[in-house]
Amino acid sequence: MKDQYLVKKIDRPVDWVVEVPGSKSMTNRALLMAALSDGRVDLDGVLFSEDSRHFLAALRALGFAVAIEEEKRHVTVLGRGGIIPNREAEINVGSAGTAARFLTAMLGFSDGFYTIQASEQMKKRPMRELFQLLSDAGAQITYLEKEGFLPVRVCGRNCGTAAELASDSGERSAPGAAYSPKSGQEPLALALDISKSTQFLSALLLISPMIGEGLHIRITSSKTDGSYIRITRGMLAEAGVLVDFDGKSYGIAPGAVYRKKHYQIEPDVSAACYFYAAAALTGGRTLVRRVHRGNSQGDMKFLAVLEKMGCTVTERSEGMEVEGPAGGRLRGLTVDMNDFSDQALTLAALAPFADSVVRITNIGHIRGQECDRLHAIAAELGKRGIRCQEEADAVTIYPGTVKPGVVETYEDHRVAMAFSLLGLRADGIVIDNPGCCKKTFEQYFELLESLTTEEKEKFSDV
Repeated sequence: MKDQYLVKKIDRPVDWVVEVPGSKSMTNRALLMAALSDGRVDLDGVLFSEDSRHFLAALRALGFAVAIEEEKRHVTVLGRGGIIPNREAEINVGSAGTAARFLTAMLGFSDGFYTIQASEQMKKRPMRELFQLLSDAGAQITYLEKEGFLPVRVCGRNCGTAAELASDSGERSAPGAAYSPKSGQEPLALALDISKSTQFLSALLLISPMIGEGLHIRITSSKTDGSYIRITRGMLAEAGVLVDFDGKSYGIAPGAVYRKKHYQIEPDVSAACYFYAAAALTGGRTLVRRVHRGNSQGDMKFLAVLEKMGCTVTERSEGMEVEGPAGGRLRGLTVDMNDFSDQALTLAALAPFADSVVRITNIGHIRGQECDRLHAIAAELGKRGIRCQEEADAVTIYPGTVKPGVVETYEDHRVAMAFSLLGLRADGIVIDNPGCCKKTFEQYFELLESLTTEEKEKFSDV
């Protein structure tokens, strides 16, 4: 991949049929659940990207048997029923937020001693709430650089407890076994703020089979639920672990066990939305294979936003199809994107071409993601001549003419993919460091190049 990528402008409506990789969020959840299961678990439709490779490498470093067939998008994990095979290890989560939060939680409830390394980007992302929760539960967290952030050393909650004592045969008990529920025993009670990241809560719910006495999590923030939490709850339910949610607290009964032996990973709707947005911009048509209304991912809500902007959304047997309005004449709108904020950047890329103001609200938490995404929206559109008003948790974008130039991507895959859309309608849009997309969608720019080149060839034949 070159250091920069010049997007080909499309002068006519696109007509694309696309297949996207598997869901990152579902892949990494399924990998953790498989590791905590007992015996062989198979995963199909797996996403292979920088994030998922860090997760897979971490599982192997922890001693799990993992078989990978990348061409078939298949992974087999041999779970150990809550035991981490290697009692001491060092892992590196790279820039993967899900790997960082999920694996940290698992290690915090182990009976071992572990070092967690991370990229410079991940070292800046919020972790303090999770570290505090693990400390409250009995784990020991030692900060290796800045307090509240990775890298850290973790001494698991069960170090020095009954879980640490080996049997005569030298076998270890699963962490939860040290906390087998007794008559009248209360579940482990924890308090958690999820305003900065819902991954903290998902992490705790996902490792619940390690907590024999059951779990009760009281949410202290005004935000108590979210689309990614619902993905977690759905996947747990399918695996036999029910989560009770009363609107403010989450509970899991004692003795939770994962019973699912096969996971079929859905296509990544976050990735699909860039191609749907291309149809919206050009007044064309995009169908993404295997994306259907029943998909559990929160970014499905972006299709409703496209409908409000004038697009037509149709479910076909092959997948969901989006057709943009004639001439790409999109309508402005105001939308709360808190629950599907990964698409805030995508909507921001559409906004300059709308017929009125686009306002995106309740997205302050995206400042703490791979970059300060809210500021990136205002900064990069501003450089391209588009008027923006940046607020603490919102941005207002005015229609305008997009000027040519280089888009800075801040090592953020979503900035790169979303703002590549500008170049489909405006001349001279160059994406800096397109290789940052390897985090979740390694072939994004290769696929975009193929699709836009094919469109150019269609035009030349007319």
